[in-house]
Amino acid sequence: MSRRPIQFVCEGAALAGTLDEAHGTTGLLLVSGGNEIRSGSWAGQAKLAARIAAAGHSVLRFDRRGIGDSEGQNAGFRGQDADIAAALVAFRLAQPRMQRVVGFGNCDAATALMMSGTELGFDALVLANPWVIEAGSETIQAPAAIRQRYAQKLANPWEWLRLLRGGVNFRRLVWGLRHASGPAPRSSLADGVQAGLAGFAGPVTILLAARDRTAQLFEAAWPADDARVCRIDTASHSFSDDVAREWLFEKIIEALS
Repeated sequence: MSRRPIQFVCEGAALAGTLDEAHGTTGLLLVSGGNEIRSGSWAGQAKLAARIAAAGHSVLRFDRRGIGDSEGQNAGFRGQDADIAAALVAFRLAQPRMQRVVGFGNCDAATALMMSGTELGFDALVLANPWVIEAGSETIQAPAAIRQRYAQKLANPWEWLRLLRGGVNFRRLVWGLRHASGPAPRSSLADGVQAGLAGFAGPVTILLAARDRTAQLFEAAWPADDARVCRIDTASHSFSDDVAREWLFEKIIEALS
């Protein structure tokens, strides 16, 4: 395994990437979420890439336009189709032995792959904690998250004492109970990712951190019977704890194999 920088062009802008080379015939294109640089938070993506390459699969990470070491204007996750397409072409050119490429993204990177990755030439997708929250709706909570919070409160004797002493806001309590029992609010983004993924013929794995708010909102808006969904009991959005980090690695290796 070796690691080297790689540069390629997207609509006239020079994009920076990092290639972890291996000898396998299936590679992983890692798409960063949010405005993260290609190393990821706590260098998690760089460490993940090294492990996957050591297992025999080449990995390309890259900064989209306007992020990190890449030129151009940052168009957000909805505007990075061309960036992903350019990275995929560069990856295949750099690793001509590859016969399959799996796309992986967390949060809004997963959403971008669901909306457009189906048309870019990926052979399989691994999608973690997809973002389906419309702009301006960031404070919305999933019913599962509300139920979880109230269950924790009911298990705490101090909360019962507060209730008996009148220290609980009953209006807020009624609001919470009503929303805990109701459906999650729909969004056009949730509908868009569902429609986009429906057009993808290859294998798909959806990974959810069960106590992560983003994952809970996605799950509330997604068909409950989708067998492609896998969950792990963690609150870490980036799978940073030891158990979740190992689980993520194993699931990606399964998709690559």
